[in-house]
Amino acid sequence: METVSGNLASALRIEPGITAIIGSGGKSTLLKTLGLELMRAGGRVLLCTTTHMLPVAGVPWDGSNRRLDAAPWKPGASHVPGCTCEACAGMSRGSICQAGVLDPETGKLSSPAEPLDQLAQRFDYVLAEADGSKRLPLKAHAPWEPVVPAGTANVIWLVGASGLSKPINEAVHRPELFCERCGCELTDIATPERVAQVLNAELRMLNLNNARIMLNQVDTLSDPTMADRFEAALNRPLIATSLK
Repeated sequence: METVSGNLASALRIEPGITAIIGSGGKSTLLKTLGLELMRAGGRVLLCTTTHMLPVAGVPWDGSNRRLDAAPWKPGASHVPGCTCEACAGMSRGSICQAGVLDPETGKLSSPAEPLDQLAQRFDYVLAEADGSKRLPLKAHAPWEPVVPAGTANVIWLVGASGLSKPINEAVHRPELFCERCGCELTDIATPERVAQVLNAELRMLNLNNARIMLNQVDTLSDPTMADRFEAALNRPLIATSLK
């Protein structure tokens, strides 16, 4: 298991093109963290979703229109006069923005009006949040999930460690599907082995065996060996972190 606190883009081997972030336990935070890392390294980065998400704080977009244009923004040029957000504070290289259609009732973005494969021709990196989890640390996928775009170069599957050792009906989005895939009850504990069993089943079901698995929130584990148990049950490389 590789534990990282920075340089996540390198640890996750993010290649240019479309990156889909799926799973649960910090997708929006990972989206922004990766975006800013890639921007600082000189990349032209677009953040978006294939489902629905709240706009990413501190990343430029034009909130005056329902459609948020994907025009690259350069550090040093405030996207709003007098703005002091993290992006406007003076990154030296690269550009970053976000795009999508804003729902004024929910305040959430949906996918951009322009297809992502076309947007990917204008950006070095398109990072797309491609899953929903109702802010719970663990989840099982319904048949229509995740919404991974065609031509995706990287799939990052996030798992929230804060859900390990908690009852399934408290920690899991779509707990009935989770129980169906690991043969347990809703009131049973989401052990590392059960979570790994469900994840491995879904990797096969979704044909996503090349996805890179990241265990987030490891700082919440009362028993650090649970991360090792999760990796052993997965039987595949695992990257562990605690996103802030």
